[in-house]
Formats: sequence, C-alpha cells, structure tokens
Amino acid sequence: MILALVSPGRRTGRIYFFLGLLPLLAGLVGCGQKAGAGTGKARKGGGAAPVVVAKVVRKVVPVEIEAIGIVETIRGASVRSQVTGVVQKIAIQEGQDVVAGDLLLEIDSRPFRNALRSAEADNEKIRVQLEYARGQVARYKTLSTDSMVSKEQFQKIQDDARALEAQSMVSDSSVASAKLQLEYSSIRAPISGRSGNINVREGDLVRANEAGIALLTINQLSPINVTFGVPQQYLSEINRYRAQGKLAVRVVPSGLNEAPEIGELGFVDNAVDTTTGTIRLKGNFANAQNRLWPGQFGTVSITLANPEALAIPSSAIPSSQTGRHVFVVKADNTAEKRDVVVERAHLKETVISRGLAEGETVVTEGQLRVVPGGPVEIRTPGGVPAGDAGKAKGKKESKT
Repeated sequence: MILALVSPGRRTGRIYFFLGLLPLLAGLVGCGQKAGAGTGKARKGGGAAPVVVAKVVRKVVPVEIEAIGIVETIRGASVRSQVTGVVQKIAIQEGQDVVAGDLLLEIDSRPFRNALRSAEADNEKIRVQLEYARGQVARYKTLSTDSMVSKEQFQKIQDDARALEAQSMVSDSSVASAKLQLEYSSIRAPISGRSGNINVREGDLVRANEAGIALLTINQLSPINVTFGVPQQYLSEINRYRAQGKLAVRVVPSGLNEAPEIGELGFVDNAVDTTTGTIRLKGNFANAQNRLWPGQFGTVSITLANPEALAIPSSAIPSSQTGRHVFVVKADNTAEKRDVVVERAHLKETVISRGLAEGETVVTEGQLRVVPGGPVEIRTPGGVPAGDAGKAKGKKESKT
C-alpha cells in the first residue's frame, strides 16, 4: 500500500504516477525471486571435486637428523718469520696451492751467512787447540808413567784438554744455530694446503716472532671437516647406531649446485653444551672438488639408518586443528577422511606408522574442495582429467 501526501491541486496526477510504477516494481521483485531460486538450485547440485592423487608406497626412507654446520679446516698454519730481516723475494702467488716444504718467502740471507762463517772459523780454531791438547795428554801420559812429570802437571794438562772439548761442543752448537738461522731466512710451507692473503711485500722489514698479523696463512682444503650441533635428545640414538658401523653425513654447501658432499661421522664431543643443550659433531669429507671452503655454512644431515616404511607425499596431509588426516580415494571414486599417525618426515615425504595400507590412493592436491564421502575427479598435476591425459597420450603414440 502506497500513501502519497500531495497538495489538493496535484493529488490526482501524483496518484496516477505511483499507480503506474506498481507493475514495474512487481516485475523486479519477481526477477529477484527467480534468480534466488536458480542460485539455490545450483548450490544443491555440486559436482565431483578435482584432485591430484598419489599411491601409498613401501620404500626405504632414511632416518636422518638435519642441522646447520660450518666448514673447518683440519690443519691450518699462520706463517711468521723466525728471524729479523728484509723480505727479498716472494716465491708464490696469493691463493696458490702449496706442498709442505715449498719456498714461500726469502729474507736477505747475507747477515746469516756471515754469522755462519764466523761461527765455523771459531769452531775450527778450537778444534786445532783440542787436537794439540789431546797430543799433549798422550805425550805426558808416558812421562808420568816413567815418573818424569809430576802428577800435578799431568792433571793440569788433562784438565786443559777437557776444557777444550767442552769449548768444542759449544762451538759446534754455535755453528748449528748459525746454520738454522740461515735456513730460517728461507720461509717454507709447514703444511700442504692453499695459501691466503700475503700481508708483506718485497722490501718490507719483518721481525722474529712479531705479534700481530701473520705473513700469510695456509689452510688444508682436502680432506676437510664440517662441524655441527644436534639436540642432546639425539645423542643416545647416535651412539647406538654408531656402535653398529660408520654413519654417513651429507652436507649441501650454499650456492647454485645443490648436489651434496658425502662423508662420514668422525667425532662426537665428550660433553653437551650446557648453554644450548646441543652436542657437537664433526663430519669428515674428502672434498676432492674443493666445494667446501673453511668458514662456509651448509645444511648437514646425518643418516642413522635406512629402514623400509610406508611413505606418502607430505602435501597429502593438510593443516588441521583437529589432528592429522588424509583423504583416501576409494574404488568408487569417493573420498574417505581417515586419521593417520605420522612417524617422521624426510625431504618431501612423510612416513605413516598407522592409518594407511600399502597401495591405497591419497589426495595430494585439492583437499579444500573434497567432502568426506563425496565424489572426486582424479586429475594430473597439470589439471587435466586422468582419463583424458591417457587418451591424449595414446593418440600421440599412435601417430608416432
């Protein structure tokens, strides 16, 4: 019912205007009701939910512990000069591989050669004196026996000879020390490895055992260690499996090449770090291609065992607050919601200890559209129905 409040002069015209709108309003209301009815009918219909599936398989799934590790050199040396002098020659390039004993730097050796000659001359002088004293001892020994020389004189001659023998030993030591100083003027590699930055140049004065920056460093790259820590609760398992044999360790260094380096566990620390609650481990790696570099971080995984287990793609288990479950596709292409017990995860797979049987089919994509007990349409990962994909493949093969 429509009420129109108008002035008396225009009352008749306004009433006819509103009466003319009534059929139009009625038509709009009817269209709205038909659209609503159609929508309700479409919602009640519903089709099969498109899903991607995978089989439950029994396979070897390694038991692994993952951690972040740091690469450490097994042997490293900070090279310093043991004599004072001027650098005369640098015999290597920075970053060069060296072998133990290779010449690295040369210090001006002239002062050390002169010191060696002086020590050798003093040593020769003492040797002559010692030979003369020994001849005197032999000569006066006969005279003492014949009572031609007193015992006191003979004793004095023997004491002089012994004193010269001691001086000869000191002189020999001085010569050896001078030779060693001369050898130190040629600085050689103490270990095999790769040289680092050279912190001196030709003409620089270096001092013996000077504190501060080393002349250069050498790090062994092959073999090499990777140190990492794991939570203390894994310690008993690691010791148990380690007692049965060697444990494999994999490390994936940072970079474009994701292929892992394979090594073995070589060290378990003798105490747990009380500040972090972790135990320190070390893996030994051959590092033949020098992919591992001292100070580099990498993802480490230690393999404890390789048992067989039921595995499904991890994507088959959707996030839920009601517990872990999967959708199993039955023979009539309907979905069954089933609770499962997850044992562990490895890479992109999850090991199931209870709830599934080998060979069953589970939904890996499209769970949000699946209704328990409702129909599903199996599709390939590309979104094509599984039946159509098979037909297309058959046509392609027949043409070939």
